[in-house]
Amino acid sequence: MTTLTTGTSAPPASVGTAHTRVEGRDKVTGAARYAGEIPFADLAHGWLVLSTVARGRIVSVETDAVLEMPGVLTVLHHGNAPRVNGDFISMMGTPPDPASVLFQHDRVPFLGWPVALVVAETSEQAREAAEALVVHYEKEPHDVAFSPGRPDAYPLEGHMPAETEKGDQAAGLADSAVVVDAEYHTPEEHHNPMEPHAATARWDGGRLDVVDSNQGSGWVAGDLAQLFSLDPGSVRVRSEHVGGGFGSKGTRANQVGAVLAATVLQRPVRVVMTRRQMFSLAGYRSPTAQRVRLGADADGRLRALDHSALSQTSSVHEFVEPSAGVARVMYDAEAHRTSNQVVRLDVPTPTWMRAPGEAPGSFALESALDELAEKCGIDPIELRARNEPERGPVSGMPFSTRNLLACFREGAHRFDWADRDPRPRQRREGRWLIGTGTAAASFPSGAMPSTAAVTAEADGTFTVRIAAADIGTGARTALTLVAADALETAPERVRVRIGNSDFGPAMIAGGSMGTRSWSWAVTAAARELRERLIPGTEVPPEGITIRSDTSEAVAALAQKERHSFGAQFAEVAVDVATGEVRVRRMLGIFATGRVVNPLTARNQLAGGMVWGLSMALHEEAVRDAASGGLYGADLAGYHVATHADVPPVEVDWVSDDDPEDPVGIKGVGEIGIVGAAAAVANAVWHATGVRHRSLPIRPDRVLETGAGAGSGSGAGPGAADA
Repeated sequence: MTTLTTGTSAPPASVGTAHTRVEGRDKVTGAARYAGEIPFADLAHGWLVLSTVARGRIVSVETDAVLEMPGVLTVLHHGNAPRVNGDFISMMGTPPDPASVLFQHDRVPFLGWPVALVVAETSEQAREAAEALVVHYEKEPHDVAFSPGRPDAYPLEGHMPAETEKGDQAAGLADSAVVVDAEYHTPEEHHNPMEPHAATARWDGGRLDVVDSNQGSGWVAGDLAQLFSLDPGSVRVRSEHVGGGFGSKGTRANQVGAVLAATVLQRPVRVVMTRRQMFSLAGYRSPTAQRVRLGADADGRLRALDHSALSQTSSVHEFVEPSAGVARVMYDAEAHRTSNQVVRLDVPTPTWMRAPGEAPGSFALESALDELAEKCGIDPIELRARNEPERGPVSGMPFSTRNLLACFREGAHRFDWADRDPRPRQRREGRWLIGTGTAAASFPSGAMPSTAAVTAEADGTFTVRIAAADIGTGARTALTLVAADALETAPERVRVRIGNSDFGPAMIAGGSMGTRSWSWAVTAAARELRERLIPGTEVPPEGITIRSDTSEAVAALAQKERHSFGAQFAEVAVDVATGEVRVRRMLGIFATGRVVNPLTARNQLAGGMVWGLSMALHEEAVRDAASGGLYGADLAGYHVATHADVPPVEVDWVSDDDPEDPVGIKGVGEIGIVGAAAAVANAVWHATGVRHRSLPIRPDRVLETGAGAGSGSGAGPGAADA
């Protein structure tokens, strides 16, 4: 046993100092193993078989020949799979996606629907047999045509109201000196984390044990317990290292398929999605059609704001991309209206994708603000300053903190915004037209109840256990720094264990709420443990453990608008001959609460900005009306920004501690992408004089608008809606 020496002077604060990832060496040396790499004795492999029709029913599954193939153990489908309970509400507050409730009926609602699982001794045998499996369908007409103005669109409430309204829109627009009324379009986009979705399931002494790649082990464990009618304590889900998630890694078909097969075969079974399967089974960001109407007086102050958004959902599950929600926070007007609607199509169900709602919504709203600034003859930053709300424009609640203008002031200084000629097509370097643009960013900074346990070990170290998930964000390292400060010790004396549902309920890695929620729980447990420890006494061999639960503390928070904010800046060059758009530099200044680890926070913010660049210029999944599927459903056909596309990206932040959070945290995971695409699009307008209201801004779209015609400011401003 070790005698406590606490009570001496505390070490320097760890939170706020740059710290390399505590698991970094394990990752670069291969010692950190991901869900699809962990060995199991007697492991079998499952391979999902997906439908080849977009709508209809399964007539028959010809399994006889496949079952005779080498190594094949079983073929599960709707005719022989165990029955499960798909009638429950997930911890996310919604029913499970039917695409994950495998093989319970013969209906096919979209192309890529899972119709069978082939299980064999090796992955290669399973794949060969799956590709040989013949499934007959009764095909029905399908509809995958997403477009604005569909009469079957309807409002859908998600985590926010579907519609909000105050004031008289018609009167507000009629009384306005300047009006912008435009439609903006964003395409279907896909997550594509580098690590595919992988899960291994086994029964261990009557207990279900799942090793998985997910964003919340407790979330997945809870869903599996309900799906298979198990006691929650008899399910354990572990997810120690995750290679990206972005919202896609919840309860999916691969986990359920692995559990079904492990139950039938009574041996461990692993199911890993292929990249192409992820395009239909891992969710995606819905395409959006958004209409923004802004009315302002001659000084640019808004009289009316109307932001309506349409997205798609599947015919079997409802999900809304709440793009109009961003307008409820950013700008006020006497007449203020927002609406989110969906249309049911024969497509896979969309899901959360980095900054759901805010990412596409900010493109529309911040582009419209730029158009209003142009029409009013007011600098875009000054226009935003004139429309800063004192309280939530819709809620009427006070802001916890709102340092958006501080972000714009700092960003404008660093980006030399004062030297910018506001007129388009004024800068040219050879065949390149040069332009700059800006946009605002916001994202909610909530907190959810979580539990944590902190143990003082007999050797003088401390162990933190919490069912958090590190999906590449550096959460494990951030929690180490938070715990070290709360314990008044050095980070080297703290070990953080995460990714295990046995550690108790905790917030998932999502909504930019993970680190804030987990840090609150860790701080509470660590501070209580600190008070319990008496200097000069000995810690017993089993250690001293304190467990926290922040449910009451989170519930006691005052009702406020809690958000991170930011200002995005971009400079682009547009080739007048080819239509190519190159982003030459990006700057993001953010107000995201107290930054726990500047090293990983900067990485997160810059990564989001790069994704915003990719959203602006590259990413676009296109559906084939004839088949109902995607063209090029792989990383060869789905274009993303690569190293050659990315310029220097500068990231910084302003002081913005949240006084009601124990650590002062808000969240950095998602705000980096918000507004970035709008800043690029606004810069393209400034370079060419042509407004692009549809993403991505491809070279062919630039050429079709005639943006390369003429020189100087000779070509007048136009709009490209295609």
